[in-house]
Amino acid sequence: MKKKWIALFTAAVLAATAVPAVVLADDGAKNDTAPAEVTLNEVAHSIFYAPQYVAIEAGYFAEEGIDLTLVNGFGADKVMTAVLSGEADIGFMGAEASIYAYQEGANDPVVNFAQLTQRAGNFLVAREEMPDFSWEDLKGTEVLGGRKGGMPQMVFEYILKKNGIDPEKDLDIDQSIDFGSTAAAFSGGLGDFSVEFEPSATALEQEGDGYVVASLGVDSGYVPYTSYSAKSSFMEENPEIIQKFTNALQKGMEYVQTHTPEEIAAVIEPQFPETDLATITAIVKRYYDQDTWKGDLIFEEDSFTLLQDILEEAGELKERVPYENLVTTEFAENAVKD
Repeated sequence: MKKKWIALFTAAVLAATAVPAVVLADDGAKNDTAPAEVTLNEVAHSIFYAPQYVAIEAGYFAEEGIDLTLVNGFGADKVMTAVLSGEADIGFMGAEASIYAYQEGANDPVVNFAQLTQRAGNFLVAREEMPDFSWEDLKGTEVLGGRKGGMPQMVFEYILKKNGIDPEKDLDIDQSIDFGSTAAAFSGGLGDFSVEFEPSATALEQEGDGYVVASLGVDSGYVPYTSYSAKSSFMEENPEIIQKFTNALQKGMEYVQTHTPEEIAAVIEPQFPETDLATITAIVKRYYDQDTWKGDLIFEEDSFTLLQDILEEAGELKERVPYENLVTTEFAENAVKD
């Protein structure tokens, strides 16, 4: 099976969208040395990643002495390319990307050091309200799905199989549409259902073009959906930067764990100028209520095993990768202690 990962080492520089660096927190926290400049490439810019944006907007990265530049990679394959090429210091994506790169022979493995989300962040959208929806209802239908080998698609297939549905025989999954374009395609009349992230799922509801009938995050259970990673060489040369970065994330995580969706939405609102506060709040609440964010950032071995189970079921795993080769918990554990 062909994958984009083979070309990661030689891929061209991304045409990415940068978010301005954070500013120093209002509490007057100062660093004796100049802030460390860190480029973070994220898989998508989504309310799904609220703790990260809290850490930015509340000034937690600045407090830790990090001058952060945030870049939207528009997909895990592009994020991995940026990390491997050195264009990005840290990548934020599904940990399956690090497994793919490892399988293709990366001699400087990209290692996961902090897990942010513990549930899938996408939702199944139907053309009509279905209060009694069952996954059996998908049989014989056309669903707009995700990229083959990506977490959204694999988790979707994982749920189907859990419910006795064959993804290849019982329904038609359209995987030809680019990431971020499925909502527009669905609005245009393609498909009976669509698997959507926020804010697309809510936008379809607001426009009257669709209705959320199921949460993949709820129905798949706890899965290590997204995590932060960096090349082994970068981590070995800059352990203090990785620790400070993780400390800032942990502060953001603690904020979302101890504040209401309304308070969280108000903090991250500047990150989403195209979305009104009421919509941001509704989306945050949807993720908040399903226990989306992992409180301690520690990427546990059981979670990595489950991830490989999902990859194996999807036919994307050549062989099992030892947990210790692609995951370190040192920085997340130290962040909790701090």
